[in-house]
Amino acid sequence: MKTHSIKWLRLVAILSLGSVNCSSKSCSGAANESLAPAAATSAQMDEDESSVRTRLHDAVVAKGPTYVPRTRHKRADGSPIYTNRLILESSPYLLQHAHNPVNWFAWGDEAFERARKLGRPIFLSVGYSTCHWCHVMEEESFEDEEIARYLNDHYVCIKVDREERPDIDAVYMAFVQSLTGRGGWPMSVWMTPSREPFFGGTYFPPRAGVRGRGPGFIEQLRIQAERFTTDPSVATEAQSMAQKLQSAGAPELAGDFPNVSIMETARSAAAQQFDSAMGGTRGAPKFPSSFPVRLLLRIAHRAHDNEALRMATETLDHMRAGGIYDHVGGGFHRYATDGRWLVPHFEKMLYDNALLAVDYLEAAQMTGEARYVQTVRETLDYLLRDMLAPDGTFFSATDADSPDAKGRREEGLFFTWTPAELRATLGADEARIALSWWGVTDAGHVDGRSVLHNDRPLADLITEWKISEASAIERIGSIRSTLLTKRALRPPPLRDDKVIVAWNGLTISAFARAAIVLGDLLYAEAAIRAAKSLVDPWRQGHELPHVLVAGKRQGRGFSDDYVLLAAALVDVFELTDDPLWLDDAIKMMDLVERDFADPVHGGYYLTAKHHEALLLRDKPDYDGPVPSVNSAAALVWLRLYTLTDQDRFRQRSETTMRAFSKTLSTHPLGLDQMLLGLDWATDAAKEIVIVVPEGRGVMAARPLLDVLQRRFVPNSVLVVGSEADIEGELGKRIPWVADKKLRARKATAYVCERGTCQFPTTEPSVFATQLASVRPYR
Repeated sequence: MKTHSIKWLRLVAILSLGSVNCSSKSCSGAANESLAPAAATSAQMDEDESSVRTRLHDAVVAKGPTYVPRTRHKRADGSPIYTNRLILESSPYLLQHAHNPVNWFAWGDEAFERARKLGRPIFLSVGYSTCHWCHVMEEESFEDEEIARYLNDHYVCIKVDREERPDIDAVYMAFVQSLTGRGGWPMSVWMTPSREPFFGGTYFPPRAGVRGRGPGFIEQLRIQAERFTTDPSVATEAQSMAQKLQSAGAPELAGDFPNVSIMETARSAAAQQFDSAMGGTRGAPKFPSSFPVRLLLRIAHRAHDNEALRMATETLDHMRAGGIYDHVGGGFHRYATDGRWLVPHFEKMLYDNALLAVDYLEAAQMTGEARYVQTVRETLDYLLRDMLAPDGTFFSATDADSPDAKGRREEGLFFTWTPAELRATLGADEARIALSWWGVTDAGHVDGRSVLHNDRPLADLITEWKISEASAIERIGSIRSTLLTKRALRPPPLRDDKVIVAWNGLTISAFARAAIVLGDLLYAEAAIRAAKSLVDPWRQGHELPHVLVAGKRQGRGFSDDYVLLAAALVDVFELTDDPLWLDDAIKMMDLVERDFADPVHGGYYLTAKHHEALLLRDKPDYDGPVPSVNSAAALVWLRLYTLTDQDRFRQRSETTMRAFSKTLSTHPLGLDQMLLGLDWATDAAKEIVIVVPEGRGVMAARPLLDVLQRRFVPNSVLVVGSEADIEGELGKRIPWVADKKLRARKATAYVCERGTCQFPTTEPSVFATQLASVRPYR
């Protein structure tokens, strides 16, 4: 699991902690102002009390008669006893806390000005709506009236949705990691009204003696409030920490262009971490993003490295067989809590599933294995079934918890099964197959319930069941369908209905690439529809937002919103042959260069100058669960360069990689997604043109495109068009497609490298041979 930015690791070494210590196993916090019914208010409030009460009351009423407050503090009629300012927000995460007895504020000047006037510290709590331990801390601490009273009387409390404000999260996570050596959510930070942190951590149990040793949350609140009030050095320490945070976050000097030998260094590092028994990185928990599958596939392809291929495919196989995969509904959970990929943390994130769909798609191309294609289809079908917004974009996540019969939230309840449930749903004969195929037992894995997983060869079970292979496959599919129908009747996990632009970019890419490779029109339609929903307002002059909630645009786009969407638009261009998508991608990337670039050291900041100024301006220097903007940009620029032959695009990619050359040399797996760009830059990228008969579109190229399902050609661009397209708009933008003609009135393929083409062909077998040539590392 990559949790630490390289620059934050540097910060650990230079930050002097002084008297600040995190004495508990992990740290966190919460805040409120008053326990007055109907609204959390204070006699010292800047706003008129009745005005605040009216605003909050009206906001609850506006929710309508079906609104169910998320709190245990309710009147007999079900209405909430407490309501705070978060009821006025749109973030699903903030709204979850709108009826805590804590008087939460959203991030903004109002809260900090209030803290200054009252002479109080700030308590900042950062999380997201599908975070299990955020829910635990809410229930244990933020719903606790004694803790809430103390928070309200001694702090000004702020809630932040990390998915809505990744810039705030990045700054204060850097501080928490430097202070405690770890990070995570819920993140809790104590800071001065000047926004300078002086203490922090992650989850705190509510009181000493709960879940371990050391001070609990209430004790830590008292300790830090006392320090802030009585110890004049706290303000000085906070200023010093802020300065050191800024110093550690300063961009490193650009170096030489990374040497291709870094690929072998990265491969060796992956081999040292590899779990030879279960795939992925050794130990627990196991995160899909912690192991560089796509990088290893490229190394295997370029270097004919069978061991690199084995590490990648065994990781994919164990994940697909484990409980981290949803064997009934498709898609992947966030991570496995154990070392076997068996018991997951049950939340599902859009970005994980988009990225894993591409992992399995590339593995299918590399190996030809049908099981990887099946995983791609099941994952994308899950997104279309459960995560599709009305406008064609995709929601961000679903929760780990789901309600039981009494409405209590319980982790994994929706996804797990007992033998009795399977027998009642399937009948004795089919249940016997399901029990053995998916490892369901009376003991179970989570509170007596089993996580479906599949670690037995089909051949063994065919012998056990005494049926044919075809019958076994058919019956497993039928059982899966029955279970999916039955499961749909259960109370589902909460879904976070935010639409995050960057994550949608990843998802559009997954659907577009799957459509090209698999020839699936449904996936093509999904990619195009989502892209149009996000890009059409931008084409009309509206600024790209960071998120959309209920169709309403919220916040200004960050650099990764632009870059990951631009990458998706290149994929949609290759899918559709419509040059307007390519134009949009170029315009977006030019905007990123203008507004987000570091003109001195290279690379891109997360925020533009028009975003709120925080303690530091983060320039992401590592790849987490989502590729960093700098890794993504390095590759997008190269794709645009290969398509358009405009050297400024190549220069921008090179400048970006040079900006992180030191990190790539010392910790290459910290930027494993940037190494995809290095792989491209050191290869002779293939320029593939397929000329199709007029009016037939991309699908006329299907016999030739089917070859791509069986060939892994990672460093390539694809242009499909008619002769008229090539002579017209495509030719204006992509100079090397000029003079490409049909042969024998059939779809005709040209495979070129740097403008030099092999003999055109209409035969899929010849096309496959032409794609098979590989340039080794050197």
